Amino acid sequence: MAEKTVSKHLINLEKNFSAANPILQKASQSFHQLDQLEYDLGLIDDDETTATKSSWWPIVSLIGGFSTAKSEFINRYLDTSLHSSNHKFTVLQYTPQATNATLPGSALDADHRLPFFQVSQKIQSVESTEENHVNAYLELKTVNSERLKGKLFVDTPVLNASIDPAVQSILNQHILDMSDLVLVFTDLFEAPPELIEESVKEIVLKQDTNKFIFVVDHSEISLDIKKTNEIIASWQRRLAELGIHTGQFIVLSDNSNSATDSALLEIEQRLANIENDRSYRVLYSLEKSIRDINDIYTPEVEEQILTWKDRINMSTLIILGFIVTLMLFAEISMGIVQILFDPIIGPVFLLILIAFLTPLHLMMAKVHAKFIIKNLKKRQKKLLLTENLAGLFEKSLTFWRILLPINESVAKNKKTRLKIHKLLENCKDMVQELNDQFSNYSPHDTSE
Repeated sequence: MAEKTVSKHLINLEKNFSAANPILQKASQSFHQLDQLEYDLGLIDDDETTATKSSWWPIVSLIGGFSTAKSEFINRYLDTSLHSSNHKFTVLQYTPQATNATLPGSALDADHRLPFFQVSQKIQSVESTEENHVNAYLELKTVNSERLKGKLFVDTPVLNASIDPAVQSILNQHILDMSDLVLVFTDLFEAPPELIEESVKEIVLKQDTNKFIFVVDHSEISLDIKKTNEIIASWQRRLAELGIHTGQFIVLSDNSNSATDSALLEIEQRLANIENDRSYRVLYSLEKSIRDINDIYTPEVEEQILTWKDRINMSTLIILGFIVTLMLFAEISMGIVQILFDPIIGPVFLLILIAFLTPLHLMMAKVHAKFIIKNLKKRQKKLLLTENLAGLFEKSLTFWRILLPINESVAKNKKTRLKIHKLLENCKDMVQELNDQFSNYSPHDTSE
């Protein structure tokens, strides 16, 4: 197998984490091993990497409804004065420059370090036009705030019925998958049900990830601890009716109240831990990418291999049937079938028939493969996959796989299975190393 070039993205990641985060440095090396495997299987090209599926920055998303609670919190927390683009997903990134800048969505779509890398492909998969509308949905703002150093904030758009719901759903799902922490302002749930249906659905689906903080904004009034607890209990009951049963609740009240200081401290504590959340997310992305080979790509391709085999076998049988029919007519008119039982002529005729049918069978295989490749490309687009399913299928079009009844793809051979197993074991080891940073599992530890 050809050696795949190490992605520049992975080289930069390995350098960046060499001292700061040795586990993520190891993760970048495992991503290259996965890249090599997928490259050998035809799933990615030489200049691609699976590491771009997950942003390596810690990400905080903020979701809200029609009130100004979300934008006011952002400005207060970052100590800045931003004008929110209510109709776009806005990524807020630190800049050392004194002046803030706003960049188009294409800057996010083209940068593999940021959370919306190549999201335009997902947008185009649900839009009716081929035109790239990424700038209509995304933007990047650079902000001179020390609190943004080493992390990204994603300010999601205010609920708007005019935004394409299919695109909104895809972008919501994408950023919630990417986020390490999500601040959900409860004014979201006061909006019309038809506008929040998709958002609630995604929160319910991901509620067990421990990434949601529900923020109740009462910053205009002063609240004591008892009243704060009553408000939290009320919202817990209200969200339970929507199917949301987990998540942390924080109530913001008047700044002069100590309860607000406590609430902000809780948010600060979660933000302080966000780098660890990011590490677990990246490792989860690595494990999922490895498992997707067996769980998604291989079954999709093998289903098409079965269809392809059936088609070429049927085509060959039709031609063989035509030859048999001709022989029957020849037998009726000339009586030549008896000649085929001759100990010399019979085997020679059989060899000639095989020599004729074999290249014909191979030619039929190539013809039908073109239709299968087209089907796989459509399927890949429908599933929003970056991996090239047609590439894995083409790797399975070897001479003996065409002739013999082999319905498995090359991803099912022993060598590939061993590589996948080794990658998964490495991934588990890295998770354990990350766990060991918080607990001591040593049997020799006798401390009380």
